[in-house]
Formats: sequence, structure tokens, C-alpha cells
Amino acid sequence: MSTHDENLSLKELDDFYANIRWRNQFSSMDVLPKHIQDKIDAKKTVLQRYKSVQNESSTNQMESTQLIKATPSNTGSLVEKVFDSSNDQSVMTRHRELIVQQPEWHAPWKLKRIINGHLGWVRSIEVDPVDNEWFATGSNDTTIKIWDLAKGKLKVTLAGHIMTVRDIAISKRHPYLFSASEDKLVKCWDLEKNMAIRDYHGHLSGVHSVDIHPTLDLIATAGRDSVVRLWDIRARVAVMTLIGHKNPINKVHCLPVDPQIVSCSTDATIRLWDIVAGKSMKVITHHKKSVRNIAFHPTEFSMSSCSANDIRSWKLPEGGLLTNFNSDGLGIINTLSINQDDVLFAGSDNGMLSFYDYKSGHKYQSMMTKEIPGSLESERGILCSTFDRTGLRLLTGETDKSIKIWSMDSDATPETDPGLPWNPTLAAQRF
Repeated sequence: MSTHDENLSLKELDDFYANIRWRNQFSSMDVLPKHIQDKIDAKKTVLQRYKSVQNESSTNQMESTQLIKATPSNTGSLVEKVFDSSNDQSVMTRHRELIVQQPEWHAPWKLKRIINGHLGWVRSIEVDPVDNEWFATGSNDTTIKIWDLAKGKLKVTLAGHIMTVRDIAISKRHPYLFSASEDKLVKCWDLEKNMAIRDYHGHLSGVHSVDIHPTLDLIATAGRDSVVRLWDIRARVAVMTLIGHKNPINKVHCLPVDPQIVSCSTDATIRLWDIVAGKSMKVITHHKKSVRNIAFHPTEFSMSSCSANDIRSWKLPEGGLLTNFNSDGLGIINTLSINQDDVLFAGSDNGMLSFYDYKSGHKYQSMMTKEIPGSLESERGILCSTFDRTGLRLLTGETDKSIKIWSMDSDATPETDPGLPWNPTLAAQRF
């Protein structure tokens, strides 16, 4: 091989390796180092330099007219980049979208009936999940009372606990009612015989909450001992103990799909539990104070939680934040309830009732409860609440020992009762 051929092949190899190094080092860079860019520009012809200057001036003009700079990875038309909130997280666009959004109008609520009969605070309330004909209440007077929903008359009194009944749950598949009490017991009541047929022993302190699994023959209980226990309904044995909360648990709820157990606690957290693994799959730590209650939307796979001056809603199953509700001045919020018409009710310790549009977070009505004659004004306080199965009646249990039934005003219209003004803020956006 001649010297000329050897030099030619070496030059080809040098060019080959130079191209590979160029591709590895500089092909993914938007802007080249200045000394390399200068060498490239020096090799350009006059026509090529003129075209590059034209391209730069047109790019600068486009960037000056758009709100968000377009990047090579952010493809699409300029209008989509400016107004598509999935790509654009600017505060300006989010605020514009919030102002454009209009909350749904809801009729105002008014007091329909007051029911007396308990000798202590009404701590829990639950409506018959099958026929919507009766409801049950648990009280500080250690009894559970069953009432006719239409007439408000007492049907049965169930006595058996020796301390406050903190929570009750009614089964859809069995004629059973479960009660949780501060006497460390969970009782199963047969509603055909009106008597207690099973006791569940195992909690080390008062039991604050009980719920029935929708598909499995399990109940979940939680209380002051900071653990969630799952019980076999018939065998009366604890099949699983979920450990994770640091302080007493206020509420536990069962779902048919993952997360099958959700609990909230005075340690300011909400835990979504994986019962197959036996541990929490998600811990929500957004609240600053004790999370006193959680409520689940009947049709949308989401939930809401409340703390002192704080109501938020969460997307399930991942537990992502949906809405910050405007809850300033509500005080300690004890109870939440949601109906099918996207009405969120919040009951406070000071007796205030607040009604929200669940989707937008707009508070459209606020009022104080009416204490019964003979009770002190300081006894105004709402401890528990629930909607009936139609969502047209709201039942509240209060510290004046009464049960109040509220209903929507059927004669109201958006013109006669527009509600509180819609004043959106970015803090209350549905993300």
C-alpha cells in the first residue's frame, strides 16, 4: 500500500471517530460552546450566515408574543401551549381558569324537624342503607336508639354498653348493626331480635370508629390504641392489625377496592392501607392538626377530610389533592357528609353548618344551628351527620342532645336564593 493510500485511510478513520465524538458530546445540546460555534460559523458561506440571522430574529419575535417559551419537547400549536393547563403550570393561567369556572347552583337548606329522646350528646348517626325507612343514633347516654325517618318517632332502644357509643355501622347484607364504644367493646346487634349477639374483645382502650367491609365478611375498628383491627364477623377474632398511626384514630372507613381501608387520626395524618401487605400504601400529611373525620363521595372515587379550619378533598386511589375548601372561621370541624348532588356539608363544634359545592369548593350557604328550648347557647355543637339515601335530607346529631333533620328548600331558585358570592382564590383550586 502506498503512503498516499495510508494517509487517506487514516484521515477517514479520524473523520469517523470525530463524527462519533461529536454525536456523543454535542448532538443533544441546544446551545454549543462558544469556541466551537465560532469555528462552525467561520466555515459558513455568506448565504448560510444570512439564513441563520433571519431564523434567530423570527424566533425572538415569537417568544416575545407568547406567555410561555416553547421548548423542542413541548410540541403543539402556540394556542395549545398558552391555554393547556396540563402543559402550563403558570399561576396566571390557573387563576384565569378558576375565574372562568362557575360553581353549580344548589338550593339552600332549612330546618325541618327536631327529635328529642337521648339523655346525652348524640355522637353517631346512620341511615338504613337498604330501605331508607329508619335511622339509628348512638349517644353519651350509652344507648343506641332506632327512629322512624319519616315520622321521627322512636322505634327501639338498644342498651348494652356501659360507656359512650362513639360510632355505629349498619350492614347492607346482614340484619346486623355494629356499635363501637369507649368501654373497649364492639358489639354486633341482631336487628330482627333487637339484642346483642356478639362481642369483639381486643382493643386496649376506647373504640372510636367501626365500619363494615362492603364485599368481605369483615369489620374494621379503630380507637385510642392507635391501631386498626380487622375482625371476622362470625368468628369474632381479629384477623389483622394495621399499625402505623402514632395517636388515637378518629375514623376508619372500608372500600370495596384498593385502598380497602382508610383511617384518619389525631396525629394529623390520613393513611390508605394495603390489607394484602398489611401496611399503609400512602400517608397523607397535608393537615396541620388532628384529622377529625373523612367522608366519601357516593359516585365519584374521591374523599374529603376535615381538621380545625381546614377541609380538603382527595383523589383515590393515589391520594392526590383535589380541592382546598374555603374554611376560614369554621372553627373545629367535627363531621363531613357528601350527597349525590355534589353537596358537601361540614358541621362545626360551635354549631355552624356550612354547605359547599364539592367540585368547585365554593361555600354557598352558612348558618348557625338552633339550640332546643331550655338548653344553653354554649351547647350548640354538631358532632355527627349523614345524608339519607336520596341525598335530599340531612340528619345531624348535636350537643344539645337532639337530632335535627334538614331539607332543601323546594321553592328556591337561582334568582331568589343565589347563595354566597363566588369569590375564587388560587388556594381553593381543584387541582
